[in-house]
Amino acid sequence: MFKNYIKTAVRSLYKNKGFTAINILGLALGLATCLLIVFYVVDELSYDRYNTKANRIYRVNEDLKLGENNVQYAVAMPPLAKTLKVEYPYIEDATRIKNAGTTHVKKGNINIVENRVGFVDASIFNVFTLPMISGEPKTALLEPNTVVLTESTAKKYFNTTDAVGKTIVFNEKENFKVTGVIKDVPKQSHFNFDFFVSLESFPDSRSNEWLRSDYNTYVLLKDAKDHTKLEASFPAFLQKFSGSQMQSELGMSISQFEKSGSHFRLNLTALTDIHLKSNRSGELGPNSTTQYVYIFSAIALFILLIACVNFMNLSTARSSNRAREVGVRKVLGSSRKYLILQFLAESILVTFVATVIAMIAAAAVLPLFNQLSGKEIVLTVESLKWLVPSLLFIILVIGSLAGSYPAFFLSAFQPIDVLKGKLSAGFKGGDLRSFLVVFQFFVSILLIIGTLVIYNQLNYIQTKNLGYNRNQVLVVQNSSELKDQAKVFKQELAELPGVKSATMTGFLPTNGWRNTRIYFKDASFDQKKSLFPQSWEVDADYIPTMDMKMAAGRNFSKEMMTDSSAVILNEAAAKFLGFSDPINKTIYQSSGGDRKGSAPNVKECHIIGVVKNFHFNSLREKIEPVVMTLGQNSGALGIRVSTTNITALMGQIKDKWNSLSPGVQINYSFMDQDFDASYRTEQRIGTIFVIFTSLAIIIACLGLFGLAAYAAEQRTKEIGIRKVLGADVSVIVGMLSKDFIKLVCIAIVLASPIAWYGMNKWLQDFAYRITIQWWVIAVAGAGALVIAFVTISFQSVKAALANPVDSLKNE
Repeated sequence: MFKNYIKTAVRSLYKNKGFTAINILGLALGLATCLLIVFYVVDELSYDRYNTKANRIYRVNEDLKLGENNVQYAVAMPPLAKTLKVEYPYIEDATRIKNAGTTHVKKGNINIVENRVGFVDASIFNVFTLPMISGEPKTALLEPNTVVLTESTAKKYFNTTDAVGKTIVFNEKENFKVTGVIKDVPKQSHFNFDFFVSLESFPDSRSNEWLRSDYNTYVLLKDAKDHTKLEASFPAFLQKFSGSQMQSELGMSISQFEKSGSHFRLNLTALTDIHLKSNRSGELGPNSTTQYVYIFSAIALFILLIACVNFMNLSTARSSNRAREVGVRKVLGSSRKYLILQFLAESILVTFVATVIAMIAAAAVLPLFNQLSGKEIVLTVESLKWLVPSLLFIILVIGSLAGSYPAFFLSAFQPIDVLKGKLSAGFKGGDLRSFLVVFQFFVSILLIIGTLVIYNQLNYIQTKNLGYNRNQVLVVQNSSELKDQAKVFKQELAELPGVKSATMTGFLPTNGWRNTRIYFKDASFDQKKSLFPQSWEVDADYIPTMDMKMAAGRNFSKEMMTDSSAVILNEAAAKFLGFSDPINKTIYQSSGGDRKGSAPNVKECHIIGVVKNFHFNSLREKIEPVVMTLGQNSGALGIRVSTTNITALMGQIKDKWNSLSPGVQINYSFMDQDFDASYRTEQRIGTIFVIFTSLAIIIACLGLFGLAAYAAEQRTKEIGIRKVLGADVSVIVGMLSKDFIKLVCIAIVLASPIAWYGMNKWLQDFAYRITIQWWVIAVAGAGALVIAFVTISFQSVKAALANPVDSLKNE
């Protein structure tokens, strides 16, 4: 019997090849798109879950509010991890990680720039799941100058994973013994180091400073439920260990600090929440956000619904043509149960074929999707364990839903009514189909408006005046490698033809290097008059090289010795301090006291200038206060070039570099590229959004195309009569199109306010954003109408041009 159902289903589907092809293509396209998004969402949700103890690992964060300044850190104090483990018996272990930044690693006669180097405690292997291939995890990092490599790094430097006992050289002079090789850290990790260097090699790691934050600190609890108890104990813990240093630094106790409206607090973030729910200062890598997971999940659901709606629409439309078949089958003795099973078999068969095609298409397109999304998703046996059952469930659900209308509705017809022709089903009678068409274009218009808003916001980011000129600026990222020769390098480059100016500092607008200090408006050290700004050490060439503009006062001068105690504020800092005219005013920098109960040591700083606000964070964030001081910081070198022959100039720069630092690779980039990299996530999201929106529209149009063909087929004789009576092509096209266009107009009216509201909510994440203009809604609506009309017109014009003799000759 089952074999007969399949055979009959295949024959019926083959007989209507056009509708079957549209059904399979639309559903396969929707399922393939949905699968890709599901892969993306699953990948985002899987971060750090490779750790077997993930549910018991928490990161300790620090929140600092000083006056009106509020800063959230992902890092904490140097002695915190060790102290927590001693103080709380329900903490099984604790560990710290510190990003080492750019490091040069010697391989043969060359130095390779590595950016994935981390200083870690020996206890890292007790907390995180980092399987060791060779070496002993308990003792691997107990001694100074020891390092554990990942498997791929060991192969890169020693052509083998058996690297234990070998020596690796950092920064030309520091020899480290390889004491272990671990498997590569999974891509779905909030840190991805290739070198795990013992923190015992870093003297600062033994610091007892409780008011300095620069270590990512993690605790492993014996019971995950204890995290609430641990958080509740933090105020007393800080009072015990930070109180005396707070008194020394600010001249007040923690309780007095809290009463003044400020606070200094610790809190916890679950390890599995870091990637999607944490965006603090000092993160070990760029994190994502749950917002994009929700957006893409909604898009996947919408596209799947559009594809299913297409399937149901075309199935219900075609089912009316099979009323006579149902009548004949019943007359010949077929029961309603067998008719229901027959229709469901056809529907499930189409869904099965579409799902197989979708799976093959998704696997084929996955490498391209990875390139667009910045992911490295691969289909593994583990992923197939949940994917195959999910697809089987989808086949049954979609197939049953799409086949339910013809199965239960048509099978209930009385044969005598059907065979007498009492049951007719033109397009106008299809209320369900009308609702489904409205739904399809409702979703499509939502996506079109969303795409336009995202595109305009990204364009705004790219074209906004940032307060500095990022074009034609070359950045040498590792100029600190030159040490005492860095200043000489800068001077020699400034004399090259094609170099306009150069500045030596690590505090560039596109760099991640940041520093903060406490300043007070006056000598009363009132926290309500305090400032906790970015503190940037720059040289006198910084402002002209960055092409920044002064709002008041002057730039630093090499000729004026008093500028060593001078500062330049940005407009945000000047506004925060409330000076009507900040020039020549004095602010006070806290540098800590020398004994318990003493007033803070201070440095008087006179304001010589105010630079216009410039963006150095994402446009999602407001411009923070910045205080610039004059100094020699060799963290990076910014070079403004004024030549079109960049290749020749780069050759000269490399020659200068090699003469001063032979064997060390120069690490450089262009500032506009660094800027673009900071918005790479938004750009990728925008590109993917455009692609998925286009696919959603194509799927919707496939369904509309099929329905238009069905409507034209149902009204063939009416069209023939109208043509005989003198109707021209435009009249017939309009007659066939108006019902569909009316439905699209309803979708526009329903979708526009919802899309406007939703995209306004998305824009709220940007401190600097566009305003959604009326024309965005108008363009989206007009675009949907044009797309729908073009889709419908193909079938309408074809029907209108047909010879009426052919449609009327059997009457």
